[in-house]
Amino acid sequence: MTRALFIIDVQNDFTEGGALGVEGGAAVAAGITRLLQQHRGDYALVAASRDWHSGEHDNGGHFAVDAEPDFVATWPPHCVEGTDGADYHPDFDTSAVDVHIRKGQGVPAYSIFEGTDDAGASVSDVLAARGITDIDVVGLATDYCVRASALDAVEHGQHVRVFTDLVAGVAAESSATALAELGHAGVVIAESTVLDEAAS
Repeated sequence: MTRALFIIDVQNDFTEGGALGVEGGAAVAAGITRLLQQHRGDYALVAASRDWHSGEHDNGGHFAVDAEPDFVATWPPHCVEGTDGADYHPDFDTSAVDVHIRKGQGVPAYSIFEGTDDAGASVSDVLAARGITDIDVVGLATDYCVRASALDAVEHGQHVRVFTDLVAGVAAESSATALAELGHAGVVIAESTVLDEAAS
């Protein structure tokens, strides 16, 4: 078995009521928990990423400090290390997660591949150690960190699927554009029901 599940940034600040909450975020958290309850055995590796930013500076220009955020390259403070906003959403049961990835840590970071695990290993090293060749991607937000993570996975030679029923985006138009871009890059755009179909 050489398939991994990437769970991207299912954090309080990216779900409803958070600093950068997206509509449907809590439902995605609960849906991922159901997926893991039913299909954890389908994956050789489950990796979950979190934004993990410093609260003491602008994180390499990522946080808007002296001007209003443009919501493209600059953002309101979010997912500051040690705060409730940086925690996983409570509806996401992390007990089945093998590897926790922190990204940001003082600089802008969107893709899970820009982060490291608790031991400081890169995601590329983690995948190589497990012999991973296929990755399913779920989480938040479709048009930013899910997009970046899936594109990087393709760049790293992986066969990639994004499950549209387990992602949520900042905006409908940019999310649709992101999924189209991913499809063009070779990512399979599917729903998680493909796992049920494969098992039957």
